[in-house]
Amino acid sequence: MARAPGQERAIEVFRRSGGVMRTSQALQAGIHPRDLYTLRDDGLLTRVSRGVYRLSELPPLREPDLATVAARVPKAVVCLISALHFHGLTPEIPHAVDIALLPGTAAPKLAWPPVTVYRFSRPMFEAGIETHHRDGIRLRVYEPAKTVADCFRFRNRLGIEVAVTALRASLSERRAKPAEVIHFAKICRVDKIVRPFLEALT
Repeated sequence: MARAPGQERAIEVFRRSGGVMRTSQALQAGIHPRDLYTLRDDGLLTRVSRGVYRLSELPPLREPDLATVAARVPKAVVCLISALHFHGLTPEIPHAVDIALLPGTAAPKLAWPPVTVYRFSRPMFEAGIETHHRDGIRLRVYEPAKTVADCFRFRNRLGIEVAVTALRASLSERRAKPAEVIHFAKICRVDKIVRPFLEALT
């Protein structure tokens, strides 16, 4: 079935962008709203979440919840339980996507997935960010050593056992070195709390 030139161009723009775009990005790229919604109605675009569309020709997302949040809240960094799960360091299945934001940043309004927002000070927020690209989506996640330090920082909300288990797993799986954990623990101001557990495990 022949498509209007604008629709063919819209598909190419999506492909060059990795297959996923927010509505605002699509419009800024010159895609006409009529073409965007026609492609959606014809099944060539899939609505991932409110305001986020994805080419239907792409393979299924491996991390649909994280991908949706990354597309909708690009300033966020995946943290805590969600970061542990991403790195394969916890058997716990997150019931919500944990994200870090700077104080004063507007909280996201997503119908799905559920999101738990943690406010990090700027030094904590900017330290230890890894950037991954999954299915064309830029995903920012804290590295394992930083995630362990964050878990100790938020131990009152998560439980100290979560933090200790994360520390044990990161060391045994060689995903973090003791010096790296202490480095980030100092940034998070929990190095005095982390040291006894670290010494017991090394």
